Amino acid sequence: MTHDGRHDALDDAGLLRVARRDPAAFRVLYDRHVVRVHAFLLRRTGDSTAAFELTAETFSRAWLGRDRFTDQGGGAAPWLFGIARNVLASAVRERAIPRDGRRRVGLEAAESVAAPRETWLAGLDDDLAAALGMLPDTQRRAVELRVMDGTAYDEIGRELEISPGAARVRVHRGLTALRRLLRPGPPVPAPVPSPIVKPKPGDLR
Repeated sequence: MTHDGRHDALDDAGLLRVARRDPAAFRVLYDRHVVRVHAFLLRRTGDSTAAFELTAETFSRAWLGRDRFTDQGGGAAPWLFGIARNVLASAVRERAIPRDGRRRVGLEAAESVAAPRETWLAGLDDDLAAALGMLPDTQRRAVELRVMDGTAYDEIGRELEISPGAARVRVHRGLTALRRLLRPGPPVPAPVPSPIVKPKPGDLR
């Protein structure tokens, strides 16, 4: 996917703010994160077609929910992987690849996709728990408080006996380390879907 470079200097939160009125900003965010999201889903499913469809659904839902994004200190990656995780769990639960997001933005979905299997979720929580366990204690607690409990930085600072600024730094470093620890192996080259295809007027808000 190509874009004109106007938004490249923006961080993820800035891109999502601008994307409320300018789809080009979302394309930059998409380019920034799609390879890792696709690789995560490919590793989970072991099926290139299913991973392609799940990636399309993930970014379609992110596009539709872009005005609800709140930066937790780690950019859009935790948010996008959370959406991907929910899409994956929904696929396994419903025994079908979700399509609601893609239908709303006018993105076609494949008619023939392997039925989701329980094994797609095997070890998912263990992966996260193991990665958290590898963080230094202070980083792990800061990430748990901020991302999992939604605790404000001043409250994190009080619990950890540090300043709110230092709390923000610990969360940022912990999330950076988590992304590195949870990063899938080198992705198998594969086409990845565009998240914005013929969006309906009501969805461009």
